[in-house]
Amino acid sequence: MDGDIGGGGPEGFGIGARATRREDHRLLHGKGRFVGDIKLHGMLEMAFLRSPLAHGRISGISKPDNARGLVFTAADLTGVKGIRADSALPGFKSSTQPILADTKVRHVGEPIAACLAESRAKAEDLAEEVRVDFEEIAAVHDLRKARDSSAPLLHDDWGENVFLESAVDTEFETAIQGAASVVTRQYQTARQCMAPIEGRGLVAVWDRTLEVLTLHSATQMPHIVRTGLAGCLGLDHGQIRVIAPDVGGGFGYKGILLAEEVCAGFLAMTLDRPIRWLEDRREHLTGGANCREHYYEVTGYAAADGELLAVDCSAIVDAGAYSAYPFSACLESAQVASILPGPYKMRGYRCKTWSVATNKPPILPFRGVARTGVCFAMESMMDALARDLGMTPEAIRERNLVEAAEMPFTNITNKYFDSGDYQEALARAVEAIDIKGIRAEQKTQGGRSRIGVGLSVFCEQGAHGTSVYHGWGIPMVPGFEQATARLTPDGGLELRVGVHSHGQGLETSLAQIAHDRLGIAPDKIKVVHGDTAYTPYSTGTWGSRCIVMAGGAVAAACDALAERIKGIAGHLLQGEADAVTLSGGQAMIGSAAVSVEEVGRTWYLKPQLLPETVDPRGLEATEGYKTTQDTGTFSYACHAVKVRVDLDLGHVELLDYVIVEDAGTMINPAIVDGQVLGGAVQGIGTALHEEMPFDASGQPLASTLADYHLPVASDMPPIRLIHMETPSPLSRFGQKGIGESGAIGPPAAIANAVNDALAEFGAEITQVPMTPERVLAALSNAGGGS
Repeated sequence: MDGDIGGGGPEGFGIGARATRREDHRLLHGKGRFVGDIKLHGMLEMAFLRSPLAHGRISGISKPDNARGLVFTAADLTGVKGIRADSALPGFKSSTQPILADTKVRHVGEPIAACLAESRAKAEDLAEEVRVDFEEIAAVHDLRKARDSSAPLLHDDWGENVFLESAVDTEFETAIQGAASVVTRQYQTARQCMAPIEGRGLVAVWDRTLEVLTLHSATQMPHIVRTGLAGCLGLDHGQIRVIAPDVGGGFGYKGILLAEEVCAGFLAMTLDRPIRWLEDRREHLTGGANCREHYYEVTGYAAADGELLAVDCSAIVDAGAYSAYPFSACLESAQVASILPGPYKMRGYRCKTWSVATNKPPILPFRGVARTGVCFAMESMMDALARDLGMTPEAIRERNLVEAAEMPFTNITNKYFDSGDYQEALARAVEAIDIKGIRAEQKTQGGRSRIGVGLSVFCEQGAHGTSVYHGWGIPMVPGFEQATARLTPDGGLELRVGVHSHGQGLETSLAQIAHDRLGIAPDKIKVVHGDTAYTPYSTGTWGSRCIVMAGGAVAAACDALAERIKGIAGHLLQGEADAVTLSGGQAMIGSAAVSVEEVGRTWYLKPQLLPETVDPRGLEATEGYKTTQDTGTFSYACHAVKVRVDLDLGHVELLDYVIVEDAGTMINPAIVDGQVLGGAVQGIGTALHEEMPFDASGQPLASTLADYHLPVASDMPPIRLIHMETPSPLSRFGQKGIGESGAIGPPAAIANAVNDALAEFGAEITQVPMTPERVLAALSNAGGGS
């Protein structure tokens, strides 16, 4: 560690220690406090009448006669503005998401009326009594047909169903000259539900004395929700407090301003009673299927020796009905164009993307965001090129990956790869999965099953800075991340951060950083997060940013606090502040020492002992942090998987799984393990199980968990995780964002393994999830497997 103010303390808690997560005792013993645990005097439960149609005009709404003051429609929300998330990119078409639909509904599950009662059951009974007259309109359910001239318009004033069209072209025509291999494929990823264990939920309370609206919300981004609420409700920021208590998983699903939050806030103010809404699983599945749906047409060009010359891509992203705040409808399409090349070198590149509007819920950035789809498309294409050239999958990747000696490397879309050894990660994965042994096994296999092996290599841009999100035109642009460090009178440390921890283990890892900088005992460090009244403004938890940005901010705040501690300690020790070191809860000059607790006690309780030159700002410091270059850190990984495919049933069995990843300096390797493994489970769900299909009328067809298959323990293979540790030169301790990495690689690796298993039959899978039906269809279309 840099500087002389570290010193650690009890072994097993500093940076790099596999410290046990401190929050787990609370959560695993049923002592967590979630939105569903909040019960306030006079609280009303809220339920919604939601649209049963995907697309239609509302010609009339009738409230039940016995529900005066308990049922509210758009006409009752006086002065409330709809939700807008406009991109700054040229050509972006703006949409306004109504808090309650008034003239038109645009997806199944869109709220039309809010109903209040003493219990949720009674509120739902009221909702059943509301009558709505609709004029149904044909739905746009297929992203590939959304741009057709005959397609119904979601937003009548647009003239088309495209939020944004973008294009990139870098030396493409020149690069493809003389290509020995030209391969074209179409790839598609299914729409998914993010399915956190806890759904969305909120409690809104109006304090008429202070004129402050307090919103308890299961959100990843308390400060961003506060900003959005202020805009919709016409309140000052100072009139809104957002509290995110314990949150049962987010994954991007809770990184949004909700219409339900705005509605509850308005009703709490209007009625002067607390309002609570808890999303049930059917609401989530029917009204929240909002991620992952992409379609790609990709052509790869390669030289005879396997050099990747160029890639040409047309991609469509299904953005749903509205642009959701704060990420907007263009986040994924903007990402596709910029990150499709992945970790590979190439001479030319062309990509055109469309973010289309359909009669589905608005798209949100699920763990991995667009990277999961582009990794599936790019890595599948690399295998297709290898087969066409007669090369092995590992050989074509080794030929084209950015080399360690080239780092830092700026790729063809100007992504700045800060550090790493991609080829070494590939080599370790190839060795660990034993590709040579699998090839030998394949030569002797028979019967009605086949084994295969697949690889995927990718990089994950995390901790995105100002220039990245400004360049993508996102309404929310991150700046300096701030943290506050406060020494208490008894020598404890309070850390206040604007990010939110809902599974990331930040109450542990941020305390580890503070312990490293100040030497204060772990049990005396408290991390405060999730409350806009107590924490510095932050864009929140998203994009694998927290350990880099909040970790850097905590270190900066602790360093500033350390200097003030030293100033007082030096005086108490009758020495110079510059000679003081901090370790084990002590401030020392040589063998002389005074406890940090005594320093705190002196500042707060014995100010007569302070020197005249003491820093008047006291023992509390707020500091901001940015990486030295704000283009983001780049972690990376290679996934390798061995599968068995049943030729009669189409079932895919995962036999072995290896992940080689590089998170830079690991603040807590145990937390890194948990993040990567948890993400891998979700990625396996994307690859094999999870899909929300829609029929031609825009109706979701998997409205229960009996129909929507989440991965379970019996679906999981043994996953072996191998760490590399190449410190980033951009971040404070060399750490890189890793929270999304595990979810990115599985669909591509598993698809390549399945295609390897089916290669002798000429069958190829180009769509996920790879259900038994799709596997059997691929075999049938190829005329093989019988």
